[in-house]
Amino acid sequence: MVYGVGMGKRLFGRLLAIGAMAFASPALPQNGGFEAQFDSTLGTEVRVPQSHDALYSSPLEQQIAQLADGSNGRIGVYAVDLSSGHEIGVLADQRFPMASTSKVAIAATYLAGVDDGRWSLTSEFRLPRPGGAYMPAHRHLSLMISKSCNDCTDALLNAVGGPAAVNAWMKKAGIEGFELTRNIATLIRQDGRIDPAWSVDTKDSATPRAMGQLLAGIYQGKWLSDHSRRVLLDAMLETTTGKKRMRSVLPVSANLAHKTGTLARTASDIGIFLTPDGRAIAAAIYVTGQSPSMAVENGSRTEKLNARANRDSRISSITQALYRGFGHSAEDGRNWASADYGGE
Repeated sequence: MVYGVGMGKRLFGRLLAIGAMAFASPALPQNGGFEAQFDSTLGTEVRVPQSHDALYSSPLEQQIAQLADGSNGRIGVYAVDLSSGHEIGVLADQRFPMASTSKVAIAATYLAGVDDGRWSLTSEFRLPRPGGAYMPAHRHLSLMISKSCNDCTDALLNAVGGPAAVNAWMKKAGIEGFELTRNIATLIRQDGRIDPAWSVDTKDSATPRAMGQLLAGIYQGKWLSDHSRRVLLDAMLETTTGKKRMRSVLPVSANLAHKTGTLARTASDIGIFLTPDGRAIAAAIYVTGQSPSMAVENGSRTEKLNARANRDSRISSITQALYRGFGHSAEDGRNWASADYGGE
């Protein structure tokens, strides 16, 4: 390091002063008196190295973080107890590909329009494909959620005004960390261009927190009429996709209402389930990767199937931990009454 002449003289003078104190002062105590005078003169202090260990709000969050280990691809989790407001998250504010979980937001946008009188559940829309038939909106909505019908989704997406209308509704609902940019047909055509395990693409993405908040608000009736809310939740109760994800580890009594999503190198499941004592939990789980690389996965059907199974397994193990953890959380004696969730 190069010092200016004036700075060098000042530093040399300070060092001389410390030396003079050391010789002129009586013997210093053994608790670092000389070091303290050195620090006082030069303005230095011995500081404990900053810890970079992760901080968890609860043992459950620590367990979820271990299950959501990102060494084989990013995993995001958000869950909230709708009775108490107790929430946990792992990468909860990082963007993940929504895939078909975006269909819940599209359905909510359409149902909000029904409540406003702009259209109805009996309004008919054509499936956007050659020779596509006209079907009533309630049929489109049921199939887009329960069977994850892509054409039905795009029919209602066209009806509400496209991705911009869904984004506007989400913004009005106060939900951040969400962006829909393409219809489902385009999304599928362009799938696989970016590896979501190691790259964050904001197009057609959302944070786990955003999707968890969407579920919470729908369940609590924040934005939809009771009838529209029931239509959407009933469709989610009938979901048949993702049999090895959330549904595989929850008992029938959990009354799971959910929506899955699947694209290249990513799997997701967002839903609401009940704990044994009847509390509703909204959860959003997004898993990417779980194989050596996109090239390896695309180069072998066996590797692709194994990776899909691994992603499903991550979702199921995290769901099981959430169910058990939130099931016991009512016994921990903590008071979460100030949380901004009302519950039912």
